[in-house]
Amino acid sequence: MEYILIFFILTACFLKLSFRNMQQSVIFALLCAVFVVWSSRWAVAQSKTQLSELLDNPTAMQNAAVLITAESAICFAFCFRELRARFSAKKRSLTETLLRLYPGLLLFPVLFYLHTQLIFAMPGSNFTLLSHAFAGVVALALPLLSFLVKRLWREREARLEIYFIVCLFVCIVGLIATVNGNTTYSAVKTQVNIKALLLSVGLCILLFLLGVLTSRYKWTFKNRINKNGTDI
Repeated sequence: MEYILIFFILTACFLKLSFRNMQQSVIFALLCAVFVVWSSRWAVAQSKTQLSELLDNPTAMQNAAVLITAESAICFAFCFRELRARFSAKKRSLTETLLRLYPGLLLFPVLFYLHTQLIFAMPGSNFTLLSHAFAGVVALALPLLSFLVKRLWREREARLEIYFIVCLFVCIVGLIATVNGNTTYSAVKTQVNIKALLLSVGLCILLFLLGVLTSRYKWTFKNRINKNGTDI
């Protein structure tokens, strides 16, 4: 399950970088490469037993679930803000600029995990050389793959839609992967309240009809104003 989550996180990173220019993608890739080299001292000191204990730790998994949820919320906010900016003539706000420049923090633990798995797969090798080689691959792969994504989906709206779907999968798979099987509150056996259920359904239908009528009224009112303005 963790490899599926890693795949979606990397895909989301490539898609997010496709909304930037090549210079910004290269700068972010170099920062990731520096992080790989800087964290190599801790990656070399890890063992399979320590990583297994960390993945089985309920507190660590709960913290990871919170981080994944917060990261997904930021990605969703970027998608809605970017879509709003595409169809609005207003100047891009500070919030939209920050959301666009936000690189995503989930990539860094993913790189650290992949770094440790690479070390486990090549025992007896020069770990310093291996870390620098991995950092070089990261520095080249991130801008190159983001450029390929931009060439594959030239329409910005299409890439934004795919990015939203991938972030949704990151949120869902991340919450599933971090579940440890413990239930905080046990379910209480109660009878189904038919009256409350029908009341909720009726309220949803009423609000839906109210929203449809309000939208139709606003649309008709705007058309009348535009028509009167044209006649004048």
